[in-house]
Order: sequence, then structure tokens, then C-alpha cells
Amino acid sequence: MGRTYKQLCLEERCEIARLSAGGSSIRQIAAALDRPPSTISRELNRNSGVQVGYKPSYAQQQMRARRWTGSRLEREPGLRRAVLERLGRGWSPEQVAGRLAREHGRRVISYESIYRFIYAQLTRTSDFSWRRYLPRGKSKRGRRGKRGGSPASFIEGRVSLDQRPIEVADRKTPGHWEADLMMFSKYGQQILAVHERTSRLLLGVPLASKLASGVAHHLVRLFEVLPQPIRRTVTFDNGTEFAAHLSLQSLLIKTFFCDPHAPWQKGGIENAIGRMRRFIPRNTDLEKLPTRRLRKSIAAYNNTPRKCLDFKTPTEVFAAQVLHFECESTSRLSPGRQCAGDDSGQGVRRVEPEGRLRGGPT
Repeated sequence: MGRTYKQLCLEERCEIARLSAGGSSIRQIAAALDRPPSTISRELNRNSGVQVGYKPSYAQQQMRARRWTGSRLEREPGLRRAVLERLGRGWSPEQVAGRLAREHGRRVISYESIYRFIYAQLTRTSDFSWRRYLPRGKSKRGRRGKRGGSPASFIEGRVSLDQRPIEVADRKTPGHWEADLMMFSKYGQQILAVHERTSRLLLGVPLASKLASGVAHHLVRLFEVLPQPIRRTVTFDNGTEFAAHLSLQSLLIKTFFCDPHAPWQKGGIENAIGRMRRFIPRNTDLEKLPTRRLRKSIAAYNNTPRKCLDFKTPTEVFAAQVLHFECESTSRLSPGRQCAGDDSGQGVRRVEPEGRLRGGPT
């Protein structure tokens, strides 16, 4: 009679791992699975990882890898010629797979198999001309990393968020701000947005460019009209447009920066910009946006009740909790009024609660 052999299945491999971890011997495991001891011994020797030991999923992967006989494009020269000929025309793997399926009335090959075949050739032959068969011409899968490291390395005097005063985190102390740029689809259009953490008040100034010197100039103009107790710190991300942040030291404002690739650490301004997208979408052309509409959009945000403020508006909280500081500088900003960026780029003026500029066009 012929001798038959049945491969171990995943369930049996799970049982081997459990019994082996429990200290059972090879013969005990073999008896429990009704398998020859040599089968268990071979399984443990061949499919155990150096660092992870014997793991059922890893053992299953090892078994499949040994049984792999190459991709279809390696086994079928005719199919390989058909695929490469179409790739040579500039078709993407997905287009090639879809067209072949249409011509044959069934799926012939998946686009994933084509990608794997091309990248396998790059790895095995080190012939990087194979990447020209792909629409993007990439020699590796995934996103390409940015060169030069994080922009944080180009910011002089950068202080990490870890060193920011603990009192900033609970949002109970006024005078701590966050700043970012609200970007738009058209190149060169952006709004400098500044957000007060306690009241959630938002200020906005359209910018003609992202030059660090210009951004710093507008930040100084925004904050210089405020009394000293409510201009304590500002938190930025690591964009180089904030590289001239040291200019704020003239106003005794301390500046801090989020960790690289962690803009969520200044979540207040991120949330505010997201809310402003309801009024001013990303595809808005700022050159065609009326000045009055921009003012009304910022006023609408500042006069919308917020759950986090017990359904008060940022304007109300800013007036009641921030502008009550009695110091000499409050004479320039009366109680009951809010600040908004001068959309003409001339700095900051006083505005009525409805968002109308005092002394500006109506």
C-alpha cells in the first residue's frame, strides 16, 4: 500500500504552540495530535523563529513560502509578454489587468500580482530599469520620505512643547494662543489664524506670502494691541513660515513648537480652521472673496455658542474673562469688543461684537 501524508493545518500548529509553551515533550505533543514524533520535531525545527520562537502564524507563512513556485508572470511567458507590452505603452497595472479581463471575459491576473512581479524583479536583479514599467517610476512601494529631515531643524531658537508651562494645558489661564496658516487651493493664498485657548476666540489676517518675516510682522501687529496679561505664549507647528518667531520676544511673548509631524498638539487652532472651512472652503479664491464676507465669517465663528464654553460664545468669554484685566493697555481695547485681523494687511483694529471693523469700510 502507498504511504500518504497530510500537511499540518493551522489548528494543529496552534495546538503545538500551546502544548510546547506548556512544557510538553515532543512525544506527548505527537500523541495528543495523533502524529508521528518526527513530524512534530521537524515542525518545531523548521518553523521556529530565532527571536519569536514557535508561532502558529509564522509557521504557516513559512510553509506557504516553501511551497511557492513563482508568480504567474514567471510561469507563463505569453501572459508576461502581454502584460509587459501594455505596461510599455504607459498603462498602469490596474488598466492592464482590467483590459485583459475585458478581452477574455474573466479575470486573468490581478494588478497586485503585476506590481509584485515588477518589484520582485527590482529586488532580484538590481536592474532599476524595471521601475519604468510603473506609472510613477518608483523603485519602492509606499510614500517617498521628505529629504532634509524635519523643518524643525531650520527654526532658530525653537523651544519644544514639553517646556511649555503646565498651566497652558488646562485652558483656564487666559493669554495662551495657538497659530497656524489656513491654506487654500490657489497658490500663494493663505490666512494667518490665531486662536486663544481659553475663550476659543479666533483672529484672522490674509497674507500675501508665507515669508517668515511677513508672518512675524503680522503676528506682532495682532498682539501689540492686547494687554500684557493676555499675551503670554504662542504655540506653532514646525512650518518654516514661523521661523522668525523670536520677533514676538519684543512683546514678552514666549513661543513654543509642537513635536515634528504632530500638529494635533495644537488642536484648538486645527479645530478652528476646520470649522472655518464651513464658511470659507479650501477651493475659495481669496482674491474674489469680499472683505465683508471674510469679516462676517470670522464673526460667525466667534459668535457661535460652544459646548466646551457651557454654550457661551467665544466673544462673550473673551469679553468677560479676558478683557477684565485692568491695566494701562486696556484703554486701547474696550470691554465687550473683540479683535479681528485687518484683512487689508494693515494689522489689527477694534471691532464691534458683530465683527464690523471700527474705522474701516462697512
